[in-house]
Amino acid sequence: MGGWGSILKLIAQRIALGVLLLLAVSVLIFMGTEILPGDVASSILGQAATPQALENLRRELGLDQPAIVRYFSWLGGVLTGDLGVALSNRRDIASAIAPRLANTLFLAFWAAAVSVPLAILLGLIAVRYRNGVVDKTISGLALASTSLPEFFIGYVLIFIFAVTLNWFPSFSTVYEGMPFWQRMQAIALPAAALTLVVLAHMMRMTRAAILNVMQSAYIETAELKGLSQFDIIRRHALPNAIAPVVNVVMLNLAFLVVGVVVVEVIFVYPGMGQYLVDHVSKRDVPVVQAVGLIFAAVYIGLNLIADIAAIIANPRLRHPR
Repeated sequence: MGGWGSILKLIAQRIALGVLLLLAVSVLIFMGTEILPGDVASSILGQAATPQALENLRRELGLDQPAIVRYFSWLGGVLTGDLGVALSNRRDIASAIAPRLANTLFLAFWAAAVSVPLAILLGLIAVRYRNGVVDKTISGLALASTSLPEFFIGYVLIFIFAVTLNWFPSFSTVYEGMPFWQRMQAIALPAAALTLVVLAHMMRMTRAAILNVMQSAYIETAELKGLSQFDIIRRHALPNAIAPVVNVVMLNLAFLVVGVVVVEVIFVYPGMGQYLVDHVSKRDVPVVQAVGLIFAAVYIGLNLIADIAAIIANPRLRHPR
């Protein structure tokens, strides 16, 4: 019972730290948008606006209030589910973000569904044939994939599969009520680009984690018992390497959700990244704040899950001496 008590205490500490970190990030996001050059009222009304019109709009937007008052007003709205109103079109941000967040999560889910099992499988194969041709080939391809930025991978995929072969559309247009298989065809190229970006890192870290466990004494015992190399990896090495593997997977899942901005812009995919870029160009501060906070919450949340999984998977904490 003492083991689980210490585990629950550590989990509570991680959750509290995550909440404090998210609060600190909200302050940074608000401050970052506050110090942006230019004036929101001027960007909305244009250069021909009169001083009186600018003053009236600033008062309407609450820009005449001190920054700390506006921060707590914004934070209070966020905590009650009110993300504010977009300055560019006066639409409710929460209702505008909801379908785009669903699109981003749909894209990230299918990229993860392909990349996570494939990365673990390739990591296992690389360990099984370590220092051989197969291991060196997989590691070399992984290193090459890691070296290429996602925008380059995206453009290469468009050139090969959309322009040359004409298998998939170059623009990933999805809409509500779209048939499932048409939606899958639309997201094939952006999902492939994201998969190639995160696959290499997950595979290399999985390989490193399993190889680290393979140096343990109980692995030598399993070898002396006559178990095959693959059985040793599957039954003994992988379960004990699961904590670092889970951490790597969660970090890359966080990247799949937060790091989709470039990929969504390349494929004109109607997700959170495209929505953010569109409103940054319009200097729509409330939208930038809302999207930034959602991205931060997703990233911190997935890292928190990774920490909790690592704590629960640690046998020293579950079975203290």
